[in-house]
Amino acid sequence: MSSDARVVTAAAVDDGASVRPQRWVTSAGASWLALALGCLALPFAYGVDDVPCAAWLAPLFLVRFVRTQRLWISMPVLLVVQVAAAAFQMRGMFPGDGVAYWVTLIVGAVPTLIPYAIDRAMLRRLSGVTATLFFPLAYAAIDYIGSFSPYGSWGAVGYSQYGELALLQLTAVTGLWGVTFLIGWFAAVGNLIWESGWQSGLSFRAGGAFLFTLLLVLFAGGLRLTEFAPHSPTVRVASLSAEPLADPPALERLALGKATAGDRAQIRAWAKGVDEDLLRRADLAAHSGARIVFWAEGNASVLKDDEAALLAEGSELAARDRIYLGMALAVWVPGAARVLENEIVMIQPDGAIAWHYRKAHPVPGAEAAMAAPSDGKLRVLDTPFGRLSAAICFDADFPQTLRQAGLLKTDIVLNPSNEWAAIDPWHTQMASLRAIEEGASIVHQASHGLSAAFDYQGNRLAAVDYFHSADGTMIADVPTHGVRTVYSRLGDWFAWACIATLLSLIVTALARGRRSLPAHVGVNKL
Repeated sequence: MSSDARVVTAAAVDDGASVRPQRWVTSAGASWLALALGCLALPFAYGVDDVPCAAWLAPLFLVRFVRTQRLWISMPVLLVVQVAAAAFQMRGMFPGDGVAYWVTLIVGAVPTLIPYAIDRAMLRRLSGVTATLFFPLAYAAIDYIGSFSPYGSWGAVGYSQYGELALLQLTAVTGLWGVTFLIGWFAAVGNLIWESGWQSGLSFRAGGAFLFTLLLVLFAGGLRLTEFAPHSPTVRVASLSAEPLADPPALERLALGKATAGDRAQIRAWAKGVDEDLLRRADLAAHSGARIVFWAEGNASVLKDDEAALLAEGSELAARDRIYLGMALAVWVPGAARVLENEIVMIQPDGAIAWHYRKAHPVPGAEAAMAAPSDGKLRVLDTPFGRLSAAICFDADFPQTLRQAGLLKTDIVLNPSNEWAAIDPWHTQMASLRAIEEGASIVHQASHGLSAAFDYQGNRLAAVDYFHSADGTMIADVPTHGVRTVYSRLGDWFAWACIATLLSLIVTALARGRRSLPAHVGVNKL
């Protein structure tokens, strides 16, 4: 192997004051070892078998590999690694198989390469602590841009930290993107220390800046948890999932636009039994002290012609029991171009209908093909128990949609959902981040999944797993007052700051040109 083809780090380090001898040398073998370590951590950095610390370790080692390899080698290898990890992390979470499934995984993995490519390309152009910002800024920016995809924030790095509540309080200020930035910065600073040695001035400054920031975030988050915990009165919320009954074959024919009069009669008879049981259980919940009752996404199926009669029954029940009743309906419209109206109707204790809210983000695929469009605007209702709103299932995976809850000063968000075993409990955990971001409690009721209620700090108040529950009913005592967060007021300011800063640094670096003496690393030619 010739000297210019060897994978080594710089022979000298400019720490801003003097040139110091390089302490660490990365051999070709060590470079591939870093990849192997990254491959061990990455499958557990997200999804089914999530281990929070793996999300910090994976980019640390993958950045090391990319920095010590030529781009034409590292990028294809990294793409394969990311696709394989995604297939493992989210196995069963996305319906579908075959070529289309793998194409989707590959297309989704391509943007994850961008932060590594930017870090590698800009590595020798800026010096000092500033050079450690390329990767975390790009890491956060790509995470944010990805949240506008048809799958929303699925894949966002911050979800990997579920349960780390002191850290996750940061999302009340920055949204998910602040957590992504910190994880990315850890990888960049870790690599700088790896390259420059623990005792160099540059390592001390960069490591100190990162450690101070992380400790500040954890201290502030811990302080928020202890000193600003919810102290308001609570309201009892009952949320219900329908008893598991197989959909009649006629329903599939209706969805395909092929339903006969006999099919509609079959659907009507089947739906009537389910709907009456939900109303009966809502009545029982009210008599047990619940003041707000709702059921899971689309649990009450009804033909469009029968919707008014079902709502009248709900209104009568709400008025009799003096409750707020959220009727989550799957309204079927035979002959329509989009046969499904997926909505929740909020009924007040006087029996009046407060609002209809229709799902804003049907899941791509079969549901999106048959669901009638929505205006995407959340509704609110002022009650003695705080301001109520609702978002249906997949809607909560779009931070920009749920930001309306914060802007509308919502106290409690009802989140009826209908899921499947592979996303239990991951999807519910994702919803908990919206509570912290928006400063509102969220009650997530999931058929075929984990139902849970979270306060505005992300504390879990109650939980019931559909697959381990006798009747799918969850009772939660929920705070009646939320808080206004920085994120609910300013939205994605941090993500935009990351994008602007990244572009500014790239322009500055390109204007200066490649430095004759690298700040902390020398790598193979691009």
